[in-house]
Amino acid sequence: MAQAAPCVAEAAPDARRQRVFDWLDSHGIAYTWYEHPEAPTIEIARRYWHDDGSKHCKNLFFRNHKGNRHYLVSFDCEQNLAIHDLEHRLRQGKLSFASEQRMERWLGLRPGSVSPFGLINDPERHVHLFLDANLQRLPAFSFHPNDNRATVVIAREEFLRYLAAVGNSYEFIELY
Repeated sequence: MAQAAPCVAEAAPDARRQRVFDWLDSHGIAYTWYEHPEAPTIEIARRYWHDDGSKHCKNLFFRNHKGNRHYLVSFDCEQNLAIHDLEHRLRQGKLSFASEQRMERWLGLRPGSVSPFGLINDPERHVHLFLDANLQRLPAFSFHPNDNRATVVIAREEFLRYLAAVGNSYEFIELY
């Protein structure tokens, strides 16, 4: 009896990472990357960051009160966001962190590896991305490539090309 293929979140971290690289390469999107030990939090990741001129981003995954809408929020890792303040700014009603099961379903990811690159695993384009408006003035960003043992550095223009190609809705918004 044949077994079903594992969902993306069940794939090995190397496979999740390679899927991001293959996707970016197939769309002609330029990036660089480097490996490091597992870094599931910003505090741990700081130890391994390169001085490459990119802005490291924090990424949080939320659901609305009804659980029928999901939001990825990306912002400067040096900033803090209170959920109550975020609810007012996003105007999406009461928010809560999405469960690990929802994260796996909609982004194909596990906690500690969340990034906008998870949108490649959302063919229904269900997840809406909110980006800190301050990111628009920065030259490059850094995110995990769906594996928290590596970091992708991508120029702002290339990242915008990525967002256009992946097709999920997104907007830049004042978050703080």
